[in-house]
Amino acid sequence: MSNVASNILRFIIVLLLQVFVCNYIHLFGFITPAIYLLALLLLPLEIPLSVQYLIGFCSGLFVDLFTHTLGVNAAACTILMFLRPFIVKALNGRRTNDSVERPIPGVKDFKWLAMFVGSLSFVHQFLVVMFETLSFRNFGHSIISILGNALMTAFVILCAEYIFYPIQGKSK
Repeated sequence: MSNVASNILRFIIVLLLQVFVCNYIHLFGFITPAIYLLALLLLPLEIPLSVQYLIGFCSGLFVDLFTHTLGVNAAACTILMFLRPFIVKALNGRRTNDSVERPIPGVKDFKWLAMFVGSLSFVHQFLVVMFETLSFRNFGHSIISILGNALMTAFVILCAEYIFYPIQGKSK
């Protein structure tokens, strides 16, 4: 299967899994994993930025249609796609020759993947919660919600990456 076809199929499966399964999971009453971020985080970095923004917006809008959140996820995913290259650059540090075609096991090590997925999950959940509440009134509850959702999302995404992309070569 070609790379484009596999990306499209992954997007469809992950988005359907999000809207029909994950949106109904509420651990401890407030933790809902955002598994659809997996499809966004696995996009090749060579895709033009404008296409990445459009993909992020459309996937967030699709989730918004099923959760009735009026563009919260669309805005958060668009900002996430904007920040993704900066996070990759920050994680790579001074190693300019260390290109990341796809952030998957075998291409990058666990520490790099955990930092990548964890930081982008945190940013996404922070944006979603802040856009939903538009207030700092219950900031303590918001922080707990952000951290719980980000940790659960990062855990589920990392598990999915290691299940569906087993390490085949030597990690960098």
